[in-house]
Amino acid sequence: MKHLWAPWRMEYILNELDKTDGCIFCRFPQENNDEKYLIAYRAEHSFVILNKFPYNNGHLLVVPYQHTGDVLELSDEVLMDLQRTIRKSVQVLRNVLHPHAMNIGMNLGRSAGAGIDTHLHYHIVPRWDGDTNFMPVLTGTKIVSESLAATWKKLQGEFKRLYGEEKDK
Repeated sequence: MKHLWAPWRMEYILNELDKTDGCIFCRFPQENNDEKYLIAYRAEHSFVILNKFPYNNGHLLVVPYQHTGDVLELSDEVLMDLQRTIRKSVQVLRNVLHPHAMNIGMNLGRSAGAGIDTHLHYHIVPRWDGDTNFMPVLTGTKIVSESLAATWKKLQGEFKRLYGEEKDK
C-alpha cells in the first residue's frame, strides 16, 4: 500500500490555527509580515491572503480590514473596495496560474461553513478541468501541488506588477 503524507493537515484537523488571542484577520495585517502570513496584496479597505488550508493551488481570501461577521455592517465604500480587490485577484490568478474557471463566494456564519465566522471574507478558488479526480472522491484527500510560499511569491509579485506597491493600513 502506498501512503500520501500531508503532515501539515494535522494542524487543521486538531484546530490548532494560531491559538494566540484575537482574530487572525485583524492581527495578521497589523504585524506587517506579509510573507509570513501570506498576505499577497493590500488595498485601502481590504487585503488578499492565501488560504493556509487551500482547496486548490492559489486559493485566496479577500478580507475587509473591518472586523465583522455581518455583511450588512459594511459601508458601500468597503463593499466596492472588496469587489475591486476580488476583480484584481481574478486577474492575477488568470495571469499566473491560468485556471480554467474559478469559484468565488462567502460563507456567512458557522452553519454556512465559515471556519472563521466572526470576520467575513470571500473565497476565490481557481479550478481546472479534471481537478476533482479519484483522490478526493475515493480517499477524501486533495493534492495541492505547490507550496504556499512558492504560490505566494508568484501571486504577490503579479499584484505588485499590475497594481503597484501595497497600501499602508
